[in-house]
Amino acid sequence: MRFPPSLTSRRFAALAATACVVSGAGVAVTAAPASAAQCSDVNVVSARGTGEPGTLGWIVGDPVYSALRSEIRNRTFSAYSVDYPADLSTGSASKGNTDLVDHVKSQAASCPNQKFILVGYSQGANVVDNSIGISSDGAAVGGPITATIPASIEPRVAAVLVFGNPIRAIGRSITGTYQSRTLDVCADGDPVCGAGFDILAHLSYGDDADEAADFAAGKV
Repeated sequence: MRFPPSLTSRRFAALAATACVVSGAGVAVTAAPASAAQCSDVNVVSARGTGEPGTLGWIVGDPVYSALRSEIRNRTFSAYSVDYPADLSTGSASKGNTDLVDHVKSQAASCPNQKFILVGYSQGANVVDNSIGISSDGAAVGGPITATIPASIEPRVAAVLVFGNPIRAIGRSITGTYQSRTLDVCADGDPVCGAGFDILAHLSYGDDADEAADFAAGKV
């Protein structure tokens, strides 16, 4: 079942507000400076969801990063929180798109052997979608592509992990170059990536952290 854009936006706004209440609105999110290269084996680049607190994202980014470090013990890790509003303002996802690509390009130049794992939750999945060339324009809190990861760096993106991806609700998915490296999780009943009405389903993706780490372990 499809909903008119105005209804989709209202549902998303209500869900985002609920997420803030559940996870604790007002917690500061800090992004590492893009110029501060740390040449680990793997750089985890995480785009948090709308209003989501936590260093990389309390619901998804933080638990996934922890699971990755536990699962993949023969690699060193560093992390970057995409610097963008992550709110309901026009252009929020596109700003994240630009920052993610700028960061990956800077890291790739400074650390020629470093690989990347891209993580996106909810609006953050829109950010990741755009950055790998799949437009989120028209999706809830989506936007047009502003930049894409260069073809020369693309082979170094080991895995793409997205959760509650809004483009799924408008019939899109991650296809093409990155498809085989992508884990795209949509919980049953999630109103953001599907046609459900269960707000709590959209807040449940921390439960999928171990599955995501297992998937990425086979790609790094």
